[in-house]
Amino acid sequence: MRIVCIGGGPAGLYFALLMKKQNPAHEISVVERNRPYDTFGWGVVFSDATMEAMRAWDPESAAEIEDAFNHWDDIEVWFKGTRQRTSGHGFVGIGRKKLLNILQRRCEALGVELVFETEVASDLDYADADLIIASDGFNSKIRNRYQGVFEPDLVTRPNRYIWLGTNKLYDAFTFDFRKTDHGWFQAHIYKFDDKTSTFIVETTEDAYEKHGLGQMDQQGSIDFCQDLFSEVLDGAELMTNARHLRGSAWLNFNRLICGKWSHFNGRSHVVLMGDAAHTAHFAIGSGTKLAIDDAIELTNQFNRHGHAKEQIPAVLEDYEEIRRVDVARIQNAARNAMEWFEVVGRRYADTLPPEQFMYSMLTRSQRISHENLRLRDKAWLEGYERWFAGQAGVEPSADGRVPPPMFTPYTMRGVTLKNRIVMSPMAMYSAKDGVLDDFHLVHLGARALGGAGLVFGEMTCVSPDARITPGCLGLWNEKQAEGWKRFVDFVHGNSTAKVGIQLGHAGRKGATKLAWEGIDQPLQTGDWPLISASALPYLKNSQVPKAMDRADMDRVKADFVRATELAVTTGTDWLELHCAHGYLLSSFLSPLTNRRTDEYGGSHENRARYPLEIFNAIRAVWPEDKPISVRLSCHDWFEGGNTPEDAAIFAQMFKDAGADMIDCSSGQVWKEEKPVYGRLFQTPFSDKIRNEVGIPTIAVGAISEADHANSVIAAGRADLCAVARPHLADPAWVLHEAARIGLTDVAWPKQYYSGKQQYETNLARAAAAK
Repeated sequence: MRIVCIGGGPAGLYFALLMKKQNPAHEISVVERNRPYDTFGWGVVFSDATMEAMRAWDPESAAEIEDAFNHWDDIEVWFKGTRQRTSGHGFVGIGRKKLLNILQRRCEALGVELVFETEVASDLDYADADLIIASDGFNSKIRNRYQGVFEPDLVTRPNRYIWLGTNKLYDAFTFDFRKTDHGWFQAHIYKFDDKTSTFIVETTEDAYEKHGLGQMDQQGSIDFCQDLFSEVLDGAELMTNARHLRGSAWLNFNRLICGKWSHFNGRSHVVLMGDAAHTAHFAIGSGTKLAIDDAIELTNQFNRHGHAKEQIPAVLEDYEEIRRVDVARIQNAARNAMEWFEVVGRRYADTLPPEQFMYSMLTRSQRISHENLRLRDKAWLEGYERWFAGQAGVEPSADGRVPPPMFTPYTMRGVTLKNRIVMSPMAMYSAKDGVLDDFHLVHLGARALGGAGLVFGEMTCVSPDARITPGCLGLWNEKQAEGWKRFVDFVHGNSTAKVGIQLGHAGRKGATKLAWEGIDQPLQTGDWPLISASALPYLKNSQVPKAMDRADMDRVKADFVRATELAVTTGTDWLELHCAHGYLLSSFLSPLTNRRTDEYGGSHENRARYPLEIFNAIRAVWPEDKPISVRLSCHDWFEGGNTPEDAAIFAQMFKDAGADMIDCSSGQVWKEEKPVYGRLFQTPFSDKIRNEVGIPTIAVGAISEADHANSVIAAGRADLCAVARPHLADPAWVLHEAARIGLTDVAWPKQYYSGKQQYETNLARAAAAK
């Protein structure tokens, strides 16, 4: 084949040498606009996995690259007068110029033609090529020529950064956070050869503007950064190699992903590679990794399908399918890390103590978990666990051990939970006339015996017409209160768990069939009239609700107050007001479901007016020494709906009204929603509200193991973790997770003690066998 790689960065060069090595008959050229052995940039970072792949594919270049590597295990954080260090992180860095020079020499040795100082305007300049690799970087002219085909999705991020270097050498990947009168700046620093370190400075757009950095020349910006980071520089100077850029050289990061990666231009197949196809933020150092991995996978597909031009379409199809998955994974992790740095000042640096700030930074991508930190640096993590436990009032045992974060107690008002795990409210659709009966006693009681710190029943409806289905729990009469009291007395008498009641009203999502008969489908018989903020049905075939008038509002408020007064008689420990998932109070909060033009519609204040009326009314009759949390849908997942920014506004309003905690869920407001699922996918909402609004939170959503919960709680992303479906599969989920992570001093019910010993022994045997 005749192959032309446009752009002589890592992607183009590495693909060229791999393909030439696999089949020397290929005629391959790499066309680069710079001069021979010339490039811009400082150091780049590799992962161990990518380096292992490079050793397998081309040991010769891999050996030379490894000889030039600078390896370090430590991360050091300078923050608020402290210097904290942890080990076991395994980074390798190399100068970008050094890397490219190694790849250039290897290409020449294999017979790849290198063409320098040539600016390529179009892929059509190489009409004789069977395959054109568009590896011409983020500003790819080839991609831009076919935007309608490649469908680039480009997002310009808000932070500014400048890429500098220094001759001071650092023995750890160093982060330095500095506060100015106009906001926080952070430096990302790592050594990449025996003389030089990369020194990236990042800040918000607001701080950038207020310091006048946009009006400075490059030297002015360098002088500013040198003065701000003088302590960590310790007399060393900062340098730039971007004199070719105009102005101050401060940039915004651009996140890129393309809808399609290949195109046939009528003569040649064109495929995107590296930054031309996708970008990943420097916060996790994956740009070069992605480029190298692209080159390896495209070569691998030619090996699978055959090195003939007839195979190119099949090769490109499989290449894109495989790489898209890995790129999405890396971009998600990079996005988490990038967003952490974008909000680090107001969300973390201004609020978290240094110890927790360090933990939060280490786990910012959510790819590094609590137990992964234990593998990396056991001593550091155990020291942090002792600090965290101390904040919760837990003294170390005689051997110095403390429980991990999810097993530390938590106190709110006069209620202390034995651990940080909440069993989420989950509808069982099994009540008769709203009464909590034997099924619920066994179902909920088992979870209380199973170790959860707080056990919620399902959403409990405040009136017959507040139910979602005929099988929902209620609390509008004495018989229902007696059923609840029976359960509360059982839990208090037989476990150390606490009990919560979540009060709600289904609104426009009411009068539906039991879930297993057709979820959200309207009842054919025995239904009841519905009310909502506006007269909008949930489904096209749903009943159209009445838009509530003042009389309706007064009646429903009285129902909530009555339910709260009945809840008091049950002895339950915790109350939660359900303002999420498209139910009645949620329908007022979301602009998708609230189309009112009176004082209850329009602005945030107006949309929250009625839910706050309800909250104030129940807080007035709920005991002062017991907490009330509020569940919010923190993202409607549909254009025009509430976003996390809106949720933060509502959280502040509930906080000001006296709410103790926000239970941060999302979605289920609008049927056409498009949520983005994934591990811990709703935790960022909790993180934002807890650390920006300054109110404790419950994180929910895809938290399925102790490692998840420990990571969330230890980082300060939430105070409690609500676990739903795992509790359905395993009533003793909390006890089993404790055993699985080796925490054998968590108490089981005395009746089950012999089972505890056997369970822990079997786990130990399985681990030993593995």
